[in-house]
Amino acid sequence: MALIPGLGGFLLRLWERMRPQVAAARRQASAACPPGLGQDRFFVAELPDSGLAHFALCLDAGDSAGGPSGLESLLLRPGRSYSLCVPAAPGAGYSGRIRAARLHHRLLQQLSQDPFQKCQLRRLLSYSPESPPVVTEKGFILWDPRDCLKTQRALEALLRGCEAPRPQLGVFEADHSGLLWQQLWELPEGAGDEGLKLVGKLRVVPTEQPPLHPSVPDLPMSVVFPSLEEARKVFEECTSLIPEAQEVLNLVDKCPKNIQKGKFPVIVIEGLDATGKTTVTEKVAEVLNAVFLKSPPPCVSQWRKIFDNEPTIIRRAYYSLGNYIIASEIAKESTQAPVIIDRYWHSTAAYAIATEIIGLPHYLPPVHHPVYQWPKDLLKPDIILLLTVNPEERIQRIQGRGISKTKEEAELETNRLFREKTSALSTVPTSCP
Repeated sequence: MALIPGLGGFLLRLWERMRPQVAAARRQASAACPPGLGQDRFFVAELPDSGLAHFALCLDAGDSAGGPSGLESLLLRPGRSYSLCVPAAPGAGYSGRIRAARLHHRLLQQLSQDPFQKCQLRRLLSYSPESPPVVTEKGFILWDPRDCLKTQRALEALLRGCEAPRPQLGVFEADHSGLLWQQLWELPEGAGDEGLKLVGKLRVVPTEQPPLHPSVPDLPMSVVFPSLEEARKVFEECTSLIPEAQEVLNLVDKCPKNIQKGKFPVIVIEGLDATGKTTVTEKVAEVLNAVFLKSPPPCVSQWRKIFDNEPTIIRRAYYSLGNYIIASEIAKESTQAPVIIDRYWHSTAAYAIATEIIGLPHYLPPVHHPVYQWPKDLLKPDIILLLTVNPEERIQRIQGRGISKTKEEAELETNRLFREKTSALSTVPTSCP
């Protein structure tokens, strides 16, 4: 996979920072991890309080008298806890990432339906910091308070519906001394009517929290694309899966290259729906006699619902490409008059990061992290205004108007943690190269 200029060096520097913590984690996890069963893989589980628990899997019981701190509240409750982690699919470039993302997306939808509706679902990450770039694998922790056979059979049916490489099914249990273990089950290729096969029993051991959230190094290759080329690569892999992807690429190809902003000011107004953007943009446009534009532009917003129902990597590539299409319009219109834009790159990046980083807001990338850097090939505005409003007032406005909501807008209404992370990201300063 070809890295963008400068990204490889950044990941190497990040790895050097993480090396001491990884070494300490490995000492804790013991050297008894067998090949293919926990070796070089670390895990992050989202706890009921939205904190994170870090652990690894190893063969021996060691000399510790207890399980990982925090995991007990997630994995040792009455009932049964399972894990599913989607393995990285083989394939060069973005092909493997997209296949894994679509499988994860489908499993999430299935695990939200019967017979899993009485179960609780938490997010799980698996990553290997042994060599950069770090690639995270996404999965789930499923807690079945009833520990019923119907749930186990339904999980096996999910695995049968997966193409290779299939996820492994983990089952957590505690031994007589209170140590936490995970049984790993898999469905062999060509199993036919055969059931799941036990491939290992591994102890769950705590590891130290890395200096950065494990998903952060992966952001430029998964949701916060640093260039048109990277976002375009995602859609090129999607043309056989989503016909509208080619339509978007055709519009991108019609945009002029190496565009420059005109002499008139370009003003971006950011904010959630129902924060008053329409009123403010209309007033500002009237006073300045400005041209009003919106991202994504109408030429691609007709397919918005289609891409909003796709995995994050595809959805974020759609919004990124929309920014580059609107940039060509900005360049043209700003030669004749001021330009006012309803949302731009900041919204794209904020929603992407808030969605991808599991856990509490303090796990977000620190201020001045490279992920906040404005893409070098995207036209920059002169002024950016962020509109805010009381959350309760905003919800009342939305309900009163009956306006349609994006997937992120719907989550903002019901997910307090997502609101907090998005709000925190909206105040992070961006750097423009």
